[in-house]
Amino acid sequence: MTQLIQNQPMPCRRKGKTTNDLNRTEVTEFLLMGFSDSWEVQTLHAALFLLVYLAAVTGNLLIIMLTILDGHLQTPIYFFLKSLSFLDFCYISVTVPRSIFNSLTHNTSISFLGCALQVFFFFILACTETAILTVMSYDRYVAICQPLHYAVIMNQGACVKIMAISWLSGMICAVMHVAATFSLPFCGSNIVHQYFCDIPQLLSLLDPEVISIEIGVTVFIISLAIVCFVSITLSYVYIFSTIMRIPSKQSRSKTFSTCIPHLVVVTLFMISGIIAYVKPTSDSPSMLDLLLTVLYTVVPPTLNPIIYSLRNKDMKAALRRQCGVLDRECD
Repeated sequence: MTQLIQNQPMPCRRKGKTTNDLNRTEVTEFLLMGFSDSWEVQTLHAALFLLVYLAAVTGNLLIIMLTILDGHLQTPIYFFLKSLSFLDFCYISVTVPRSIFNSLTHNTSISFLGCALQVFFFFILACTETAILTVMSYDRYVAICQPLHYAVIMNQGACVKIMAISWLSGMICAVMHVAATFSLPFCGSNIVHQYFCDIPQLLSLLDPEVISIEIGVTVFIISLAIVCFVSITLSYVYIFSTIMRIPSKQSRSKTFSTCIPHLVVVTLFMISGIIAYVKPTSDSPSMLDLLLTVLYTVVPPTLNPIIYSLRNKDMKAALRRQCGVLDRECD
């Protein structure tokens, strides 16, 4: 059965607080209560998440393998795509497997350290992915709107530097969040109304008087996310205006069919994340909270491989070539 009773940890002693504050208990573990505590619902959730996870892992590992092995895919856009697939593989692995395990074992507890590590890795990957998605939109802008300058602007050295800066930005954001949140005392309830340790739900467990630093960090990072989203939108505005001037209707249709699904997934990822972090949290979980979380944690890593492989003729050609190599080796 789901563990609903909190541990009895050490008294929470905070400097300058009253005797009533000293009687409150300091949280040493959290209970992830995102979905229903019904056995049937938890089993259904585990089955659905397992199917989605296997699809996401298979698709992203396939893209990583093809972009490494196939010599025709050694271009900047596929360098970023390989990095995006690696991020998506790690990103969905931070939250979904633990949620599946909790549902199957009906044990929702996670240690304080485990929760902090989950937040840390989640934000490294989420912020890095946001940066890479912004860079990929700029890459497409240069390729379509300034094709003569593409080789100079997106050279190998520039791509490596951009990737390093993206990872560094993700790490800085993660350190800021973890330091600002987990340095504060969690006193009282340890129930997190989410299927993983997410900042909005953790903030609802803190005393409103002591969370000003974390709120400042959240506002800063949301502002950066909005800047990235505006940059992506502007890139696609220029891309679409250039596409409309292409004489060939077939070429326009082909480019639109590639760019629009990418833009839709990016929009879902960033807008749902921004809304989830801006909207006030409630004391009880709602379907809107869970839906928003799924939109920015599960949907992008699952759909990105479909958009970038099944709808991409270069990826499909690379897959056929690699299958042909395997057939010849077997013969």
